[in-house]
Amino acid sequence: MNTHLMMSRRFAPLFWTQFLSAFNDNFLKNTLVFLILFTLAKDQAASLVTLAGAVFMAPFLLLSALGGEIADRFDKALIARRLKFTEIAAAAVAVVGIALSSIPVLMTALLMFGIISALFGPIKYGILPDHLERKELPKANAWIESATFAAILGGTIAGGVVSADGIGVAVFGPIMMALAVGCWLVSRYIPATGSAAPNLTIDWNILRSTWRQVADLRTDTRIWRAGLMTSWFWLVGAIVLSILPAMIKDSLGGNEIAVTAYLA
Repeated sequence: MNTHLMMSRRFAPLFWTQFLSAFNDNFLKNTLVFLILFTLAKDQAASLVTLAGAVFMAPFLLLSALGGEIADRFDKALIARRLKFTEIAAAAVAVVGIALSSIPVLMTALLMFGIISALFGPIKYGILPDHLERKELPKANAWIESATFAAILGGTIAGGVVSADGIGVAVFGPIMMALAVGCWLVSRYIPATGSAAPNLTIDWNILRSTWRQVADLRTDTRIWRAGLMTSWFWLVGAIVLSILPAMIKDSLGGNEIAVTAYLA
């Protein structure tokens, strides 16, 4: 059974939902980076590129605990479908932003994608024990992580390639919308899970729920250290991805393809 995870409905729809979603996130983020660097706001490029990274990452800090409570309270597959349906609207906002060459509109779309991804995060991991045997979990986690990083790489390269000859809505729009709609369609095949904690009262105060989650993590030294290492990994990655594009363009004189190559 382990060798057929990617052929099984218990896992394959979740894998492709995560892959397409992460690809779309990074395709948008890097298209926005190139729009800032080479077309608009060249004099403010470094600060705006950093802001784009912060806009996308902030929801993960603030909403992950809330996302975990929602994942426990409701059917995870149902929430995944609704989030991915909402992602279609976020993609449409991004297309409008490209059509208008509007950084504020594109930042709004990026924030929407960040919120959806932050709420989906606890689902994509929490749902695995609902559908898989215990012995299958390590391999399934590895596949999910590989999907994430392959999609980050692919979205980054696609954003650079699409931007190389100027960013046009005629190319960007169909790609963005096709990815979003495809992601939603695939998510509809994720099997239902039922509610893990139907009586759970969701704390909508995101600061309080986040603080409580961190406090709970600190009670288990092993999990706390793992959390710190994971957080450090993503922090370093976010900083490098924010600094690198402007550095390649301004210090080395690189064009869109050069920036894409360094990011890759």
